[in-house]
Amino acid sequence: MTIEQLRSAYQAQPFRPFIIHLADGREIPVVHREFMLTVPSGRTIVVCQPDDTLNVIDLLLITDLEIKPSANGARKRRHA
Repeated sequence: MTIEQLRSAYQAQPFRPFIIHLADGREIPVVHREFMLTVPSGRTIVVCQPDDTLNVIDLLLITDLEIKPSANGARKRRHA
């Protein structure tokens, strides 16, 4: 995984929540853009969870990004 691939998911407009899959099988959800930051070297990221848990992740351990469907993906029916 490259920092550019991760930044692409991070900077998507509109933001879509995603799950970071790690080599050890863990899954780290990123529920909103403000819940993730990178360190200046770009090798480590920190993901905050809604319960104040912090995940410090080495970028080299990320195997996959799972982009969740947008909440606005379903069309509303119009009443005639």
